[in-house]
Amino acid sequence: MCNATCDFCGFANDKGLVRDRRSIDRTRFAQALPILHRRGVRYVNFQGGEPLLHPEIVGLVADTRRAGLHPSLITNGWHLPRDIARLADAGLSNLLVSIDSADMAAHEANRGLRGLGERIGQGLAEARRRRIPAIASVTLSRLAKLADLPDALRGLGFSAVTFSYPRRAPFGSSSLVYSEDSDLIAFSQAELLKALDQIAVVRKRFPVLNPAASVADIQRHHKGEPERFPCVGGHRYFYIDWNLDIWRCEAWQEKLGSVFDLDQIPAMRDHCTACTMSCYRDTSVLMHGAIAAMDAASALRKGEVGQAARTLFQPPVATSLRAGLRASALLLRMAKRPTRGDQPADQGRTG
Repeated sequence: MCNATCDFCGFANDKGLVRDRRSIDRTRFAQALPILHRRGVRYVNFQGGEPLLHPEIVGLVADTRRAGLHPSLITNGWHLPRDIARLADAGLSNLLVSIDSADMAAHEANRGLRGLGERIGQGLAEARRRRIPAIASVTLSRLAKLADLPDALRGLGFSAVTFSYPRRAPFGSSSLVYSEDSDLIAFSQAELLKALDQIAVVRKRFPVLNPAASVADIQRHHKGEPERFPCVGGHRYFYIDWNLDIWRCEAWQEKLGSVFDLDQIPAMRDHCTACTMSCYRDTSVLMHGAIAAMDAASALRKGEVGQAARTLFQPPVATSLRAGLRASALLLRMAKRPTRGDQPADQGRTG
């Protein structure tokens, strides 16, 4: 469900694609959390549609935190003034707010929500007071106006930005975050590559969470060149829909099963690079080095010294470790508090 009318999203309330309006059940989700934790998942991102329309979103966040996982959510911001204080008290770790354009009038027009900019500003002010990092989530579209983004995002009160890439083809899963007919994301290959180049320009003036190595891999994808970082979807990252079915990712054609079967579902490690979903591809870059270290340690325990060396001493491993250090430093500055952890924590997304 969603209260917005975004042109490039199938969840838009004027497109008629949302036919199953059920929300994730809080009791069953709480029962699934220990299973996710046992599998190594440590981060859960609530998404939609619009997660703040869920009548028990604060409880879902609180349950996630109590289970030892870090909850975040991505919202259009309309209900932030109403909910941000309660979400903070429930233990929200990170807040992502969708922004379509540096021009707030254009953003509000695309969302169909007049006055949205003011509501976002109010919500972010409270998030800052509660020391919750606020990240702008920007889809590359004709509205974005990347050259003007840094000043606009700074003015709204964001600490950083993360970019996602337009999706025109339907997903194999139940996710509707795509549009087959939006002119706003109807890029030619040359136009899309130019837009990806502009992320580096933004990075010089404002913190960007997408690793540069990940953006480069997306560019290779669109050029048909070999990519360097296999996706961790189905291995270290999963998509869970409102039916509590678990998928390798939104783009995958078949669900893996129920989340309650996760203990029996094997990890998928086939070096997939089939889609360009930034959340998976960025995480894949950031986790690549740590996963390689764990694989090397496993090989050493078996006495496979040569295999351990071959796993570790590859250029993508060093690139990943550098990207991870940069990302950690940025997140530390945003949160202004220490972080902990000695292994790559898996992630889950709930829709």
